[in-house]
Amino acid sequence: MPVLRPLDLVCIASAHRRDTLKNIRATREFVLNFPGVELADKVIPTARYSPPEVDEFEDAGLQAKPSVQVKAPGIMGCYAWMECQLYQAYAEDQYVLIMGKVVRLEVEDEVYRHDGSLDVKKARPLMMIGSNQGMKFCTVVEVDKFELYGSMFPNGKDPLAHKYEG
Repeated sequence: MPVLRPLDLVCIASAHRRDTLKNIRATREFVLNFPGVELADKVIPTARYSPPEVDEFEDAGLQAKPSVQVKAPGIMGCYAWMECQLYQAYAEDQYVLIMGKVVRLEVEDEVYRHDGSLDVKKARPLMMIGSNQGMKFCTVVEVDKFELYGSMFPNGKDPLAHKYEG
């Protein structure tokens, strides 16, 4: 999830005993991959606990996508990738919140709109909704509503607009 604006900080969560967390702490970098619904069957093989010597890419039948700004690879077949450097980690009893600074964002041309938004109908972002028994996978739909950032402020002016005007 993004951490307010500017949108160069993101937050993810991890259990303490995960290889991914160990790798992030060791290398201070990571890639957030944004899969579409066609990769739904690949999620669990990459998320389940595996010994460090097991290659989750191989287990899930995925191919690595070389990154540009960080050493960690992305996953081929996703519609977008955020290459991140570790900004801060906040440890709690059962999990760690990891804040990353996005150093590179790549989005497939066919899902990227000229206004900088995502065509969710084409991307079909893979989402997960938890239940009492497990995970239900789904996607999102646009509701055809748009608001300027300034609409959140009493004077209608976006205090960060100067950072985004070109």
